[in-house]
Amino acid sequence: MENTPFFTDDTIIFGILMLCLGLVFYTSSIKTNFWKTFYKFIPGVLLCYLLPSIFNSLGIIAPEWNELNTEGQLVEKSSKVYYIASRYLLPASLVLMTLSIDLKSIFNLGPKALIMFLTGTFGIILGGPIAILLISIVSPETVGGAGFDAVWRGLSTLAGSWIGGGANQAAMLEIYKYNPDKYGGMVLVDIVVANLWMAILLIGIGKSKKIDKWLKADTTAIESLKQKVSSYAESITRNPSLTDYIIMLSLAFTVVGIAHWGAGGISNLLSDNFEIFNDKSSALSSFTSKFFWMVTIATAIGILLSFTKVKNYEGAGASKLGSIFIYVLIATIGMKMDIGRIFENPGLIAIGLVWMTIHAALLIGVAKLIKAPYFFLAVGSQANVGGAASAPVVAAAFHPSLTTVGVLLAVFGYVVGTYGAILCTILMQIASGS
Repeated sequence: MENTPFFTDDTIIFGILMLCLGLVFYTSSIKTNFWKTFYKFIPGVLLCYLLPSIFNSLGIIAPEWNELNTEGQLVEKSSKVYYIASRYLLPASLVLMTLSIDLKSIFNLGPKALIMFLTGTFGIILGGPIAILLISIVSPETVGGAGFDAVWRGLSTLAGSWIGGGANQAAMLEIYKYNPDKYGGMVLVDIVVANLWMAILLIGIGKSKKIDKWLKADTTAIESLKQKVSSYAESITRNPSLTDYIIMLSLAFTVVGIAHWGAGGISNLLSDNFEIFNDKSSALSSFTSKFFWMVTIATAIGILLSFTKVKNYEGAGASKLGSIFIYVLIATIGMKMDIGRIFENPGLIAIGLVWMTIHAALLIGVAKLIKAPYFFLAVGSQANVGGAASAPVVAAAFHPSLTTVGVLLAVFGYVVGTYGAILCTILMQIASGS
């Protein structure tokens, strides 16, 4: 039984998360030597992520917990803060951040973004079986199990999650029928390892110039895109009025409503009329994910609006408003990580850490080989491991104009997720000797 956190009211939880964001932004604006040095080594975006995780680890807040009801029965409870941030604020931010997008400049970034994404995918596919082989040398019982208790079956769900997303993870659970009673252990590995890796990527953002220099990367196209968007924003910058804010929020959340309506419609259309989409063991089942369609529709409408006069709202701070929503999402993602749980199942966590290390090593090796900027490495990785919820977060941390790159790669991850995970699972089954 998980202990009930001190605060369970979402209003209070949201207040604590906003306090964390306020502290980070306030201290980072103080120009004393101490804070300058502090934020030189610890990026503000990382702290926005870590502070909520510390509150979670101390038992002050939690994303979910069990508690006794009035009848003495154990019931599952959860905070809706992450759900609201990911389902309402994320699509709104995608709209606001794509208003000023320059599609031609995005395409001018070249093939390296896609190469790094596919490298990340292969890193997950190869990392699973290699991790099993390495851990089996030290602790064979950790990677053992028979029948539906076989560890490789459980790890298949990680492969689905780390290449695609939640829908792909569910598909792998359905395909390989891992014991549901033990599935919670795999979810723990997913949360702990994926969040640790995201923290490392965020640290790297603060040192991206040094990393790019070491990679001998050509960042000309990225800098050109940033400069082009920034110059455009400066040319139309105006002091925003209340009307501007209302219209921007109206646009954003109207599109969120359309995205949710469209996502529900498309998902129901596919599941009601085509049996193949209802088969959880089919790779096509991930296309019934409402979250997938919600992100896709919101981004598509945002891109369409960038060809209209609505684009001029960038001058009133559209991307800054979108960035606020992204930082709230970062805080809610951080809240899901309990640092103390790293030590709950050391064997499985070890498999996850080795797996992610192989993924990272392959990314670094290929980035060095093709001289890809750190931006492509970080976003290519997160489009796999984090999916549509966190790839835009990492991309936006570099610059709001780059958010769309993260979204496009994450959507691609949904498409290849189940196929890649099946290949990975076959290799893991062979590696475990089953």
